[in-house]
Amino acid sequence: MATVTFYGAVQEVTGSCHLVHSGTFGEVLLDCGMHQGMRAKHFISREQFAFNPCTIDMVILSHVHLDHSGRLPSLLHEGFRGPIYCTEATAQLLPIMLFDALSLYENDLRRENRKRARKGLDDIEPHYSKDDVLKVLDCLKPLAYQQKVEIAQEASVCFYDAGHILGSAITELTFIEHGKAKKLVFSGDLGNADTLLMKDPVFLEQADVVMMEGTYGDREHRTLGDTQTQLKEILHTAFVKGGNVMIPAFAVGRTQELLLYLGKLQQAGELDNWQIFLDSPMAIEVTSVYDQWLPTLDCEGVKKFCTGEQTLLKNFLSTLHLMVDAEESMAINKISGGALIIAGSGMCTGGRITHHFKHRIWDSRNTIIFVGYQANGTLGRMLVDGAQHVKLFGDDIIVKATIETLNGFSAHAGQAALIDWVSHFKTDPTVVLVHGEPDALTALADKLEQQQNIKAEIPVFGSLIEF
Repeated sequence: MATVTFYGAVQEVTGSCHLVHSGTFGEVLLDCGMHQGMRAKHFISREQFAFNPCTIDMVILSHVHLDHSGRLPSLLHEGFRGPIYCTEATAQLLPIMLFDALSLYENDLRRENRKRARKGLDDIEPHYSKDDVLKVLDCLKPLAYQQKVEIAQEASVCFYDAGHILGSAITELTFIEHGKAKKLVFSGDLGNADTLLMKDPVFLEQADVVMMEGTYGDREHRTLGDTQTQLKEILHTAFVKGGNVMIPAFAVGRTQELLLYLGKLQQAGELDNWQIFLDSPMAIEVTSVYDQWLPTLDCEGVKKFCTGEQTLLKNFLSTLHLMVDAEESMAINKISGGALIIAGSGMCTGGRITHHFKHRIWDSRNTIIFVGYQANGTLGRMLVDGAQHVKLFGDDIIVKATIETLNGFSAHAGQAALIDWVSHFKTDPTVVLVHGEPDALTALADKLEQQQNIKAEIPVFGSLIEF
């Protein structure tokens, strides 16, 4: 009997990790993500893997976001040596993500160990190193979309475009067990159809088990047109106030969508005279990868880029400045007004955006625009929820900047799109909802039962289903 055990992204939106077991192929790990919103000193105090990494036969990775990929180096450090299947674009993006995460992890660990030394405590040993990241990259087995590949005798995997970010995939795991054909479909993160860059998620029809994300299972997004209008109005109001705008943005996906939106506003003469600073070396590197894949993105918003004369980093936004060095980043702080700063991290758990907050969040002339999901426990979530004071670099700082949220930029499908996607299955599969907070998953499960007569399960950490 095949089983799935849930070890992450269960009634939460981070730490995606699900273990599929069958006598046909052994143990397959779907994603190996980290819990975001936790500083290193908290992360390294968490319990180790709830399973033995040495017994995992292979990993199937849905996409590069760290809440799906971030613990792969730790998995290798603990003894995993199997293949890691992913899409071609994911394989290209993964080294950028993992090396950046390693740098942040090592910095936080050094800081924590200095504090421990002052208290006479022993150092905390790192959970992984550069060598482990390199081992991850050696394990990668890149696959094209809709390329069915045998992963064991009588077992295969096939990826379909999830429309979430570049390289994101819906995983279809097909195998024969005791003479019976079985199929598991894992949605990964499903994209929002109303975007400029990504294709719509692919609909599938056959499965015995469907594991579907429910990040926005309790709400809908604004339409593309409404979002563009809202962004234009927020930016104009901020420009009139004479301050600056700070946008925390994920380096993969959100930054590239945002650049495209800003470019369209500028070309329509609706952007005022903002100087735009992409203040993230990782986002710059990721965007250069997106530029290479633009001809494959069959969306109206990118048709003009396919000639090679324009890309997201070249000749599209005339006032775009790429800030690579720390000195260039710090120089932005001298600008009193008219600067639109895009920086990471997307949930404000670290990175350059926190430095910009320290210099500007206390000034009512300034504006912060959130364009992505903010997980519980993150600084971003605290600000979205209306925090009046925040702790930054040991200082208590008052929040006077205007806080705005644009959920129309989300790379996740809204409630109706999720219901539509899962309703295409014709085989009456077991539906399991993951990657969502409890209220969102409960609301989605209720709607599925009311509208489609689908009784979805909502697992807890460590729970198991058989199929």
